[in-house]
Amino acid sequence: MLRKCLTLLLLSASSAIAGEVPVELQNGPGRELTENTCSACHSLDYIRMNAPFLAAEQWKAEVTKMRKAYGAPINDADADSIVHYLTVTYGAAEKP
Repeated sequence: MLRKCLTLLLLSASSAIAGEVPVELQNGPGRELTENTCSACHSLDYIRMNAPFLAAEQWKAEVTKMRKAYGAPINDADADSIVHYLTVTYGAAEKP
């Protein structure tokens, strides 16, 4: 897992050097935690790309997958904060 994170980090660093604009997430409670935690292994573009499709349960499943399948070192309290931030800020709107 650490090897994958380091590889992704190096790849994203080389993209930044090539003139890529860094991704900034929308303001809201939990933004800094989410940026710091998620960007350790992948681009924050993934959040914005998935935003139109993921509601609360899907965001929770994504964070759980990152923890359990990929070994992301996120404790329960931080996971809850990240899911809340993603749901409130980027959650797919419920259709009536």
